[in-house]
Amino acid sequence: EVLRLVLAAVLGGAVGIERELREHEAGLRTHMLVAVGSALFTLVSAYGFSEFFAAQEGSRFVPIDPTRIAAQVVTGIGFLGAGAIIRQGPKVRGLTTAATLWAVAAIGLASGAGYYSGASATTVVVLVALWPVRIIWRYLVDHRAGRARPLRARQCRSPPAARGAGESRSTPGGRHRRAR
Repeated sequence: EVLRLVLAAVLGGAVGIERELREHEAGLRTHMLVAVGSALFTLVSAYGFSEFFAAQEGSRFVPIDPTRIAAQVVTGIGFLGAGAIIRQGPKVRGLTTAATLWAVAAIGLASGAGYYSGASATTVVVLVALWPVRIIWRYLVDHRAGRARPLRARQCRSPPAARGAGESRSTPGGRHRRAR
């Protein structure tokens, strides 16, 4: 069972590192905690009540449904995700962060259930959706709007005071030019 918790922490941490690098509120620690908590809830629902039910074998039958705890994890993560979503005028921020928390909870549930391949594959899909898909999508949107930029992961965003003479600056179109 410890391996399941460690795997949940590693996979949740991988998603959290991406969020941390993008400087979002929910980063490494938050994603790790959500994944490990979900994995532990899964383990408790599967194995935590075995002594209770073994003691009642001679008496009346008590039905168990380990999926009930998983369903409550999904509900709880919904509340956590709702707290990550912020409306600022016409813009809504935090939707992707809320979605990653939800996905990491699912990764934790899968890890806790011993479904390692599903948890690992989902982590890869989430990371691809967060990084390469974002870059390609921005390129396509800019290209369609007539603001074609080179396809790259980051642009130079340092303030003018932080740059020395002769260092490059980012222009509004995303191209670099030399400072004079």
